[in-house]
Amino acid sequence: MSAESGIKTFRDADGLWEGHDVMEVATPQGFDQNPELVLEFYNQRRRQLQDVEPNSAHLDLAAMENNYKVSIVTQNVDNLHERAGSSNVFHLHGELTKVRSTKNPYNIKSWPGDLVIGDLCDEGHQLRPHIVWFGEDVPMMDKAIEICESANILLIIGTSMQVYPAAGLMNYVPYGTPIFYIDPKPSMNSSKHLTVIAETATIGVPQFMRMLEQQ
Repeated sequence: MSAESGIKTFRDADGLWEGHDVMEVATPQGFDQNPELVLEFYNQRRRQLQDVEPNSAHLDLAAMENNYKVSIVTQNVDNLHERAGSSNVFHLHGELTKVRSTKNPYNIKSWPGDLVIGDLCDEGHQLRPHIVWFGEDVPMMDKAIEICESANILLIIGTSMQVYPAAGLMNYVPYGTPIFYIDPKPSMNSSKHLTVIAETATIGVPQFMRMLEQQ
């Protein structure tokens, strides 16, 4: 979803995320072994956010709120959906512009700048990125399931459908619910209730919107 805004994903190059092994920068073990590396990695991602803008697909989804009830469940950790104007955004994998206590996962605060060793929560513990790393629980999963269970239409955008538990969310929509899947390299084929749009988000979302108007 955010690739066309200039944000790379770790799936772009065989487990490398901006040149780093994801196990070094996206696991609790990596943080324990080299916290400075991990903090600087996310500092760089946070700085990058200041240089990118929501793309037209982000804006299109935000505009859909004028006519539909839209809930966005995203694996992305950037804030581009919010900056585009979407009001119901749920981050499965955390948020880059927030940090939390290493001892209390519910002690969360906004943090737009750099985070370094010595930055502590109000209880005196080191702060870490508010990111769900590999091997950690996904706190927003129950909310995401609830959204899917009540959905009239499910739109999936720009995902490999290989990262669980997020990839299993489509199984929670009521049987017969129309599902649309937008991805330039889709991992699924169209079927009775599934329409695949093999395009990037900025091209595929307008196509989906035209299909929606025709229903």
